Amino acid sequence: MREEKQPSVYILASKLYGSLYIGVTSNLVGRIWQHRNGATLGHASKYKIYRLVHFEMFGEMELAIRREKQLKNWHRPWKINLINEHNPHWADLAVGLGLPPLGKKKPPDGP
Repeated sequence: MREEKQPSVYILASKLYGSLYIGVTSNLVGRIWQHRNGATLGHASKYKIYRLVHFEMFGEMELAIRREKQLKNWHRPWKINLINEHNPHWADLAVGLGLPPLGKKKPPDGP
């Protein structure tokens, strides 16, 4: 079965008003899983930025990329206002997408 692509822009945060990371993907759940499981190296993994605090879905990747570039050029207070407008408690929105809450990893198999 082929996975359906859904272009998305997302903002991750390390904590309430913490470090932010903005990205674009065609598979939001898969990309968040990659961030949380160390499959991606870089700014987000270095600063443990894993909490999904905002996302926007698009019909075309070109529009998502344009929005990502726009958000990356915004001043930090504008980004914070955007998050606060839609998610004032900075809840982890990934839980609503079917991912486990942060800090609730399954124990490894074995003795």
